[in-house]
Amino acid sequence: MNTDDPLPTWDFLSGEILLVNKPTGWTSFDVVNKIRHKLRKVLSVRKIKVGHAGTLDPIATGLLIIATGKATKQLHQLQGLPKEYEGTLVLGATTPSYDAETEIDQEYDWAHITLKQLEGARKQFIGQIEQVPPLFSAIKVDGQPLYKRARRGEQVEVQPRQVTIYEFELTRLALPEVYFRVVCSKGTYIRALAHDFGRALGSGAYLRALRRTAVGPYRIENAWQLDTLINALDSLRADALPSEYEQKHRSV
Repeated sequence: MNTDDPLPTWDFLSGEILLVNKPTGWTSFDVVNKIRHKLRKVLSVRKIKVGHAGTLDPIATGLLIIATGKATKQLHQLQGLPKEYEGTLVLGATTPSYDAETEIDQEYDWAHITLKQLEGARKQFIGQIEQVPPLFSAIKVDGQPLYKRARRGEQVEVQPRQVTIYEFELTRLALPEVYFRVVCSKGTYIRALAHDFGRALGSGAYLRALRRTAVGPYRIENAWQLDTLINALDSLRADALPSEYEQKHRSV
């Protein structure tokens, strides 16, 4: 693409990559559906491929990479890129889902925890680690997502997976809340990391908030707010988008 062209052609059918800041409460599939529906309408087409690289839980926010048309072939490669997150975990309690989507099921004392203990626990989770995915996840066992079995109260044995934590830092402490930043490999569950971190401290923990800030070289600073993107697509012509879209797209 010639970036000196003042009015480039944006071909969503052939393929484009979009960076979107997923709102809280939306599933990744909700975002894909919203964009697909809008593109079908403004382009007057019955079908258009739209997909995403790397699922975010509904309570999480942040960077979601969306591909359209033939660019969806790149999704597998994009999913394999390292990911960066910022989040908040709460010590002294656990939940069945390992995050705030389900109610607290157990509470623990956390008053004994020292800065030295926090630092010691943090170091345990850097490098290659084995992680057991949460029962409340979309991983399929015998053809059925784990979360469906978990909601029925079924006990399922989940095999651990090897993942890599490249960076794990505690950015602020306001106990029982711990603010952190993580850079990790594909397949890492930050909910499980929070849960395991609490277990290492003997206090329990669950994930309260999570924001994905980067996927490989792609940064949240270059992402569209979803409502702004949808408004921009409303004014889409078959040959071009508004200059605001051009600037955002070229910043990727």
